[in-house]
Amino acid sequence: MKVAVVMGGASSEHDVSLASGNGILRAVELLGHTAMPMLLDAQGNWSDGQHEAIEILQACDVTIPALHGEGGEDGRLQGFLEQLHVPYVGSGIAASAVGLDKHLTKSVLKAHGIPVTPGVTLRGAELTDAEAAMQKLKAAGLDFPLFVKPANGGSSFGVARATNLPTLLAAIAEATEFDAHVLVEREMSGREIDLAVLEFPDGRVETAPALEIHPDPDQPFFTAAAKYDSNATRFVVPAPLDPELAMRLRRTAIDVFEVLGCAGLARVDFFVPRAGEPVVNEINTFPGFTPASQFPRMWAAGGMSYAEVVDTLIRTAVTRP
Repeated sequence: MKVAVVMGGASSEHDVSLASGNGILRAVELLGHTAMPMLLDAQGNWSDGQHEAIEILQACDVTIPALHGEGGEDGRLQGFLEQLHVPYVGSGIAASAVGLDKHLTKSVLKAHGIPVTPGVTLRGAELTDAEAAMQKLKAAGLDFPLFVKPANGGSSFGVARATNLPTLLAAIAEATEFDAHVLVEREMSGREIDLAVLEFPDGRVETAPALEIHPDPDQPFFTAAAKYDSNATRFVVPAPLDPELAMRLRRTAIDVFEVLGCAGLARVDFFVPRAGEPVVNEINTFPGFTPASQFPRMWAAGGMSYAEVVDTLIRTAVTRP
């Protein structure tokens, strides 16, 4: 087959997308397909020009939108591909849009009885009015320490920990550089556990062995630096979980995938508090996809090579009605 791999894009995760896309390109070629790299520059423009890009995409059998964040993982590219009647890997327009918006994701999951990290979304005047922000946090029962993050986005860009009002205001200001809405959440002390969800051509939805994150101890939390620049961050897979907890996280991850209407793949991230129930932190509808990324690591622990995962994604996409 001819397989287009779209990468880059205008989001803060441009470079992460390039790394994911290049890994996928090598796997596509290893599988015996013709790989067609499609680059979106940092302004979101097609490097070959839009008309040329349309011709290339329509000449391919399937497209892999290896974009992270705004402009690629939020339903925009998915809508463009559907307008062109081009089969593509991963979730559709609605699931992509909701999945990238942390506020919408948690609203939908809460409505279906799935526990999520407690938090509120600040918007408009609340972003600059300290009194209004604190009133909203107090009404929601939130107190320091708190985590502040852009409502849309990934890779921990724009995320900060706040321990008092000055650090909260600084964190909000930083987050607004990435998005107009800001999520403020309760700090969850405990374990960070990820689940990789994969859809197979026959419609089955399965999870890989869970992964536990042990961030660089010199970082304040699992920051972008801890993710991409640190040799001290450890990913333990399979995560040491008792069977009951492992099954519960697996079922919840699949529930999240299905409730949001996802397709193809997703990574569901959990907090497991030292006391209390596990909660969903967020979902990534197209998670980082370098050979060293968490999603392929989990499937490798489940016995599937990087190329086999890519093959499954392609076969699932072309068999989807």
